[in-house]
Amino acid sequence: MADNSLIFHYFSHQRFLFKTFFFIPTTLALITTLVILVYISITSHFFFAHHHHHHHHRHQQQFARFVYPKHPPSPPHNVSNDTHLFLDLPRGGGGSASVSQRSARDHWGSSGKYMNNNEVFHDRDIFLEDYKQMNRSFRIYVYPHKQNEPFANVLLPVNFEPSGNYASESYFKRVLMQSHFITKNPNEADLFFLPFSIARLRHDPRIGVEGIQHFIQHYILNISQKYPYWNRTGGADHFYVACHSVGRSAMDKAWTVKLNAIQVVCSSSYYLSSYIPHKDASLPQIWPRHIDPPNLASSKRKKLAFFAGSINSPVREKLIQYWRNDSEIFAHFGRVKTSYADELLGSKFCLHVKGFEVNTARIADSLYYGCVPVIIANHYDLPFADILNWKSFSVVVATLDIPLLKKILKEISSDRYLLLQSNVMKVRKHFQWHLFPIDYDAFYMVLYELWLRRSSLGLRVQLSSSFDSY
Repeated sequence: MADNSLIFHYFSHQRFLFKTFFFIPTTLALITTLVILVYISITSHFFFAHHHHHHHHRHQQQFARFVYPKHPPSPPHNVSNDTHLFLDLPRGGGGSASVSQRSARDHWGSSGKYMNNNEVFHDRDIFLEDYKQMNRSFRIYVYPHKQNEPFANVLLPVNFEPSGNYASESYFKRVLMQSHFITKNPNEADLFFLPFSIARLRHDPRIGVEGIQHFIQHYILNISQKYPYWNRTGGADHFYVACHSVGRSAMDKAWTVKLNAIQVVCSSSYYLSSYIPHKDASLPQIWPRHIDPPNLASSKRKKLAFFAGSINSPVREKLIQYWRNDSEIFAHFGRVKTSYADELLGSKFCLHVKGFEVNTARIADSLYYGCVPVIIANHYDLPFADILNWKSFSVVVATLDIPLLKKILKEISSDRYLLLQSNVMKVRKHFQWHLFPIDYDAFYMVLYELWLRRSSLGLRVQLSSSFDSY
């Protein structure tokens, strides 16, 4: 009997250990799952807050009062008189068409609102209303510098018309400094512009690529000691602009710029830790042109697709490997012997293929010549993606699908292609620079992206402060 009691006690003890063995890890797993879910919920709200805000921030009361420019370069555009620019665009929602009649490519957005991928704007009406408000109230303060300073050449705008592959950076700064968005009163500024030029620092023999990081580090230290504005938010209401990819590594010794400030950069990739979507913004890389864009009907475009460029990435190497000898996809290594413009004008689709970075000027080239861009660059945060519906005027192909490229393009119906090409003609005005800006051109579109981001500053500053308290 005693033996039975001992056995019973033994197995009872083992059952207890058995239950405990499973109970503790199960409890820990449940707690871990709850923590992960809470984290995802918080971070999702943080990173996507500005998209929801995009639809209701126009109702917020603006605190920045209207200030006339001290030296306006030309009479300001009256946006209310320019809405005719959008009369050729269909109104949002698909009109009276039933759901069964809508394109199979249309879908319901995350907010539950019907999204029509035939339209070039996510929401045309909101954009136009917000654009007017931005033009009236948006104010930017630029840290002042004089011509006699040692590095005036990298801090002041250029006194010539920008050119070349990375002209977007210089165009933006030169046009901004002459615009009515500039304020001399920092207390009424929505954002603060860090005016250093990455492109000019790169070519300055006193600095060069190796010295850019130290220059930026000392610049931030100087303005934080001389002015109170950086320290109020940890730089969250500051921004800089750079088109060359070296601009990303330029912040390696100034982490507060990388983490807090708004980076407006051409090399805007989700894959890079230095680029934070929804905080930072994509700057379009545009080769400047001075004549009106050509208009060639799609019926005269005989080639299916075209690409020319150096093989400076595995993606381009794969493209050339599969399609260099094809009779319909013309993929060239290096420069073409024929006119580059004629090749773009004669092709239905023009390939934008990732090189060292996700960005090149080829998207803007395609749009300028009325060619539907095919984007083969994973993780590319496309320019003006908060405003423009890229599915309505471009084709995105994953790099893994390069062997299927011809099949993908051939499956696009004639009607769908005509719609894509028609929308290309509508959006290309947003991808052009002018020394004296024209409403809805590249300058105003970049300003609008910045204007959207100024609305999330309160949340980002609160989060930054809470992290600093730990």
